[in-house]
Amino acid sequence: MTTVNTLRSMSPTDVAALGLNHLAYVKRVVVNDVVGYAIHAADGTEMGVARDRDTAFAAVRQHELEPLSVH
Repeated sequence: MTTVNTLRSMSPTDVAALGLNHLAYVKRVVVNDVVGYAIHAADGTEMGVARDRDTAFAAVRQHELEPLSVH
């Protein structure tokens, strides 16, 4: 089976698990008029919040994960 066919045959659960142990998503959030950066696991589980993007990315890297921005 080719890689393309393998990807097309994956379930939503399989796709959500991709990178679960390697990636973390960073998203700008506003709570009570205060800007922060939420950190989420690949499956959407919230892992933490930082005051700025650089700190969020540094925290993700400290845990040996690759940070990705979500808009």
